[in-house]
Amino acid sequence: MSTEASPDTTTDQDTQPTTTTAAAKRRFGGGNIELSNLSPLEQLKAGRLPRRLVQLFIGLSLYGLAMAAFVRAGVGLDPWDVFHYGIAERVNLSLGTVVIIVGFLVLLLWIPLKQWPGLGTVANVVWIGVATDVGLYFIPAADHPASQWGLFAVALVFNGLAGALYIGSQFGPGPRDGLMTGLHQRTGLSLRLVRTGIELAVLGAGWLLGGIVGFGTLAYALLIGPFTQFFMRWSIVQLDRPAGEPAAKQ
Repeated sequence: MSTEASPDTTTDQDTQPTTTTAAAKRRFGGGNIELSNLSPLEQLKAGRLPRRLVQLFIGLSLYGLAMAAFVRAGVGLDPWDVFHYGIAERVNLSLGTVVIIVGFLVLLLWIPLKQWPGLGTVANVVWIGVATDVGLYFIPAADHPASQWGLFAVALVFNGLAGALYIGSQFGPGPRDGLMTGLHQRTGLSLRLVRTGIELAVLGAGWLLGGIVGFGTLAYALLIGPFTQFFMRWSIVQLDRPAGEPAAKQ
C-alpha cells in the first residue's frame, strides 16, 4: 500500500496548496468534522500539539505495520508498494529502506512544484519505513488462502484507521500525495487523472521489477477509501482556532 493514505479521502485534504494561509476546510461524514489546510508553520501553531503528535506517530506506526502485513499476506499490494517491493527485490536493501529512499526522492520533485512539506510529511517518509521493517521482522508469512485473505482483511482495516489517524492529526500530506496535488495545481489536469497516471506508471514499473500484483491490489483500490472515510470522522483533531485566524488576546 502507499505510504500515505491515498484514497479519495486524502485528496480532500490535499486538493488545496499546502502553503495556503486561508481557512480552507473539508468536512467528513456529513457532520461538523473539519480538516483545515495549514502551512507548515501553521501546523505547529494550531494548538493541541501533544495530542496531535501522539496521534500522528500512532497512525504512521500502524501504517507501516499494515504494509508489512500486506506483504506477508502475499495477495497483492497497492501501486506504490508494488513499486517499492519491486525495487527491494532488485537491490540489497530492506523494503522499509526502499520506502524511505523513494519518499525522499519524491520530496525532491516537490521543489519545482513549489510544495512545502510539513512535519507529517517528513515523519511519513522516515517513520513508515522503519515500522514496515519492524513489522516484517515479527509478522510471519501466511501460507494458506484463508490465512492470506484473513491477514489482508485485518491489514486493510488497520491501514484505513492508520491513514485517518495521521491525516486527522493535521500535519500535512505524505510525499506521494503532495506530488499528486502539486502536479494537479501546476498542470490544471484533474486530480483523478493525475493520480491515475502516476499510479499506473508506478504499478507497471513495480510489476516489471517483480512487485506483488494480485487480487489484493484491486481489493485495496476499491476498499481503502471507504475504510479511511469511515474512521476519519473520529480521527480529525479539532484545532484551537481556524487556520489563518489570529489567536484571541489575553
